[in-house]
Amino acid sequence: MKDGPCLAMIPPLRWAVCKFAVARASIGRYHRSHDVQGVRTATVSREDIMRRLELLRVEHRDLDSAIAALVDAGSSDQMQIARLKKRKLRLKDEISALEDELVPDIIA
Repeated sequence: MKDGPCLAMIPPLRWAVCKFAVARASIGRYHRSHDVQGVRTATVSREDIMRRLELLRVEHRDLDSAIAALVDAGSSDQMQIARLKKRKLRLKDEISALEDELVPDIIA
């Protein structure tokens, strides 16, 4: 037998959650350089922000699918569902913040 679990042995619901975890780990975190006072010191290009937004949107959709799969399966693991929902909300906040960066400040 192999060292790791065979994919055929993993139930479909667990597979969706595992797939999400792998995707989440591969995306990584989005960091910017800040000085001591918290002022942004490095500029991020518009293309970088657009790429990051796309990755976050994909992760948000994957989370939505994973949550739906857990709920549809009648999962009794409410803690896992709550953690996934909180992660989804954090992603939505980060998406909103990045979208705000794309819109230029207009002084009225």
